[in-house]
Amino acid sequence: MNIEHLKLFVRIASTANISLAGRELNISPAVASAHIGKLEDTLGVRLIHRTTRKVSLTDEGKVFLPHAQEVLDSIETAQAAVGAGSQTPQGTLRVTAPASFGRMHLVPAINEFVSKYPKLNIDFRFSDSILDVVEGGFDVAIRDAELKDSNLHAKKLANDKRIIVASKGYVEKYGAPKNPQELKDHKIVNLTGLEVWDFKTAQGVNAIKTHSRLKMDNGEAVRDACIQGCGLSLTATWCSYSYLESGELVQVLKDHPLATDCALWAVYPTNRLLAPKVRAFIDFLAERFSGTPYWDARLTDIVS
Repeated sequence: MNIEHLKLFVRIASTANISLAGRELNISPAVASAHIGKLEDTLGVRLIHRTTRKVSLTDEGKVFLPHAQEVLDSIETAQAAVGAGSQTPQGTLRVTAPASFGRMHLVPAINEFVSKYPKLNIDFRFSDSILDVVEGGFDVAIRDAELKDSNLHAKKLANDKRIIVASKGYVEKYGAPKNPQELKDHKIVNLTGLEVWDFKTAQGVNAIKTHSRLKMDNGEAVRDACIQGCGLSLTATWCSYSYLESGELVQVLKDHPLATDCALWAVYPTNRLLAPKVRAFIDFLAERFSGTPYWDARLTDIVS
């Protein structure tokens, strides 16, 4: 099986365009099409659907993609292990991350990272849905949820502090709840799936089922609706820190902390040897968010 054909297939899966994938690898559209045909002949299955408008993976192509990517990563890892080829991470790093966190904290950092590794390209997929790392052909996923898949490894990047907030105008108009039981008397803006708020008490966890005035599937949208005075919200400090600094948002129920043990993780497929590009990216983020992450450091005198 030709390694160059595998590289081309992986790029086609990412770009959904044979000509574009060929240009990235310095081959003509005709040669790229021929290479994919040879790969399909070798495997005895069709890997892609070709139409005049777009290219998409067949079911067999979707199954084959993570295996093709794993082969390429293994070759890169093997070369680095014996000192062959370039010691600089190179190729394409495929990353999935929550949409809000990616936009707010990965995009501002990425120029520094790619400047260190000029032979490395980044393919981001920002989504608030949890995308399958292996099936999606991702090298690494940034997640703020518990790791449940035993076929994945995870490295903790930072704590993910959650608090209850409201706009300054909302508090002036409606007041702030004095305890979690008073939440029933307030308007609530919720992130879809987080309608139950758990609070720490001396007797254990007190789970409060909130009644959403608004429900949204994006953390930044929830935060922005809260800023507009639509109601109270549960938010991560990494999402709302600048608005807490400016006073547009204020923390409420400070004496009633949430019972959360959230963290931000870098998740990656289980391998005996980690590909250099993956290790470089994870180490970069771990250093950037080490200790008290910068968003919490800026809130030391504001948030309890």
